[in-house]
Amino acid sequence: MSEQNPLDLPEGDPFGPHNLPYGVFSPAGSATDSAPGSAPGSAPADGHVAARDGRRVGVRLGSYVLDAGAAAAALGSPYVSLLAQPTLGPLLAAGRRTWSDVRRALTAWVTVPAHRDIVRPLLHPLSDVTLHLPFEVADYVDFYASEHHASNLGRMFRPDAPTPLTPNWKHLPIGYHGRSGTVVVSGTDVVRPAGQRKTPADTAPVFGPSTKLDIEAEVGFVVGAPSTLGTPVPLADFREHVFGLCLLNDWSARDLQAWEYVPLGPFLGKSFATSVSAWVTPLEALDAARVVPPARTEPLLPYLDDSAESVADEPGGYDLRITVSLNGHVISEPPFSTVYWTAAQQLAHMTVNGASLRTGDLYGSGTVSGPSPEQFGSLIELTWNGRDPLELPDGKRTFLEDGDVVTMTAWAPGPDGTRVGLGEVTGRIAPSGG
Repeated sequence: MSEQNPLDLPEGDPFGPHNLPYGVFSPAGSATDSAPGSAPGSAPADGHVAARDGRRVGVRLGSYVLDAGAAAAALGSPYVSLLAQPTLGPLLAAGRRTWSDVRRALTAWVTVPAHRDIVRPLLHPLSDVTLHLPFEVADYVDFYASEHHASNLGRMFRPDAPTPLTPNWKHLPIGYHGRSGTVVVSGTDVVRPAGQRKTPADTAPVFGPSTKLDIEAEVGFVVGAPSTLGTPVPLADFREHVFGLCLLNDWSARDLQAWEYVPLGPFLGKSFATSVSAWVTPLEALDAARVVPPARTEPLLPYLDDSAESVADEPGGYDLRITVSLNGHVISEPPFSTVYWTAAQQLAHMTVNGASLRTGDLYGSGTVSGPSPEQFGSLIELTWNGRDPLELPDGKRTFLEDGDVVTMTAWAPGPDGTRVGLGEVTGRIAPSGG
């Protein structure tokens, strides 16, 4: 029996030619088999930039990874300089027209029969490669854009308030600046953070490992083309600057956060780790998943008003179906289509004061939660701040314990009834070192 060609995908594969997400990988043996300063398996003339561990841009196809730079060199493509790299940075910076051109080329490379014999040897089994953080994170911002999540926390912590939302919530996307240096790729252990905490019963703060370590199921948006300092980015220019999206888990130490966040907001309770998936799905792969966002119940200022004719033909919401698992057991399925503030509105607000964008900026949607309990995107909601523990086959959970493994996966509707897979982001909780 002949070996199946990896270019012949099973029907309905969510990582078919309609998807083609980007990542960065090292082939098996790269760290030991390649000489310092050279990329394994490639001659100096093929355009590869030196990488000590053989990192190169890859594109996922089914259960394989295509060495995009090697394919570009073998097929005489003009995009070698963008794809034969150890990071997505040069491609991200190239801009929307180039993104579209490169995507068309990649689609042809994996679908046109004449290319099969050239491309096939450049496909690596996913199980044999090492995946890396696909781009250098410039700035990291996280938003608070789900009305259901914000309302749940308001009911929890402000039960006597006339409304669970703060007065500004429906007038602007609330966010905070995080720490880009602690954004890590899926599969990286998350060390339980230590810090100050103080409960209402404590007479003074204490120091120690967090006892309320939580998850936040989010979607991250990756900025490609930069913007000019002092020039806001309007809603209509969202796709000119944002290259694609990835899954994101903004780990949160709720006890540290509760003590420190007044009056300036999240700090050490958030900055210790943020996990992202190894794959960045280009926005073009998600055109079939675009949906109208939830109805606006308050008038919006012009720079956030997405009902304008100029953006009405490109609805700002995305129909992404997220699944959250704890130690292999599904605990939540948050629907991204319910998120109130769109990624375009978040980008517009983030730059309306003149703040500039840099290639590699990453911003998160904030916790995605739906209207029903099985759609809540954090443990603080799922257990109502520990009051109602989750009953799992391996024991009860209020917040995360050492050794717990959290995995997020997602998919979106694709063209002609297909599904677009968004990969996964996973992390295991390691004991505190503090």
